[in-house]
Amino acid sequence: MTLTGRACGPPLGPPPGFVERVGAVGATLVTDSSRVGTPVEIDALGLLGERAACSGLSRGGDRSCGGATRLLPAADGWMAVSLARPSDIELLPAWLGSHITPVEDPWDAVARAVARRGADDLAAGAALLGIPAAVLPTGIPDAGYDHAEGGPFDNLPVRAIAYGAAPPAAATDLLVADLSSLWAGPLCAHLLGLAGARIVKIESNARPDGARLGPAGFFDLLHAGHESVALDFTTAGGRDALLLLLEAADVVIEASRPRALRQLGIDAEAVLRDGRPRLWLSITGYGRAGSAAQRVAFGDDGAVAGGLVVWDGDGPCFCADAVADPLTGLVAAAAVLAGIAAGERWLLDVSLRGVAAHFAGDAVASRPPASTARPDGTVLTDQGPVPVAPPLARTPRGKASPLGAHTEAVLEEVRRGRR
Repeated sequence: MTLTGRACGPPLGPPPGFVERVGAVGATLVTDSSRVGTPVEIDALGLLGERAACSGLSRGGDRSCGGATRLLPAADGWMAVSLARPSDIELLPAWLGSHITPVEDPWDAVARAVARRGADDLAAGAALLGIPAAVLPTGIPDAGYDHAEGGPFDNLPVRAIAYGAAPPAAATDLLVADLSSLWAGPLCAHLLGLAGARIVKIESNARPDGARLGPAGFFDLLHAGHESVALDFTTAGGRDALLLLLEAADVVIEASRPRALRQLGIDAEAVLRDGRPRLWLSITGYGRAGSAAQRVAFGDDGAVAGGLVVWDGDGPCFCADAVADPLTGLVAAAAVLAGIAAGERWLLDVSLRGVAAHFAGDAVASRPPASTARPDGTVLTDQGPVPVAPPLARTPRGKASPLGAHTEAVLEEVRRGRR
């Protein structure tokens, strides 16, 4: 609640059922990690506030905690627009018209331009240009998963495709190749590491994980104990080494649009058909299939796309800090462990939008008023008044490895078939 609501207003509570859904995924994580390795007993809700705790972020209502995304009224609804990268700002004239001039703070001009046009039209244009923008749905959005009820992924918002038989495995026997960056994928890798898996983080030496530039404590929290490999993806040797590592891994985590890896000569489906790895986890904004597969999303606009917002008298507010990111990392880790425990080989398709829709439930359609803190800073619960607490972060287990610190050793080990 500390991270939700207007900057000058009271803290706001989550959508109905949100806490229970997060708790259910956390319980699944504990159950399946216990089946294959060390039980991962974490405060699932607490994970959602760790970046804010490390970065000193606070709530902003229709401005994201990190400041890069805003909820704006369009002519026929609401939409989230993220200007997190310099390229997003540079593309504003192409998206909104030549009268938009990239300036140091373009938000006033963006808000005026968005207010004159329809949200769906704006989102379609943003998608063509690769600008992260999302329409807030007015009905209950489809979470986009179709796995069998009662199967290994029951109650998890993931799309699972089986690629053949494989026996269950222990987490301590797993080599996880983590190609992801920022928050969702690295959180998944971190949780798998807590279950006992060996994590090798793979980065481009020219464009490493941008989270390395953020608070060191948060990067350490997610990456301590992981090995670091850095490769030059622009060279044949670097791409060959990447494929070698992916084929040697038991689990691959990546958070790229499908075409990005194909440009490097990597096709998830082809690698799986060849018999490796046991499980490929693909984290995207909108899923791997269809035209939406090429859309860009970050944690705040991805949450809005799934309807995960909180309403007050002035309209929608962001729910916590980039909430689709940690929720997706939590769901992805639970799904990976469930797949490993069940056996078989899997391609898991997990989208920020689909995860957000699962946790939003029907709140976007019913627009329930958010619960607010009382004047004394407490919330009334079944157990009596409870104070609204600030976000907290766990203590890192150590320092994250420097970029590329284990490149030669890991590649030599894999080439010799010892891992």
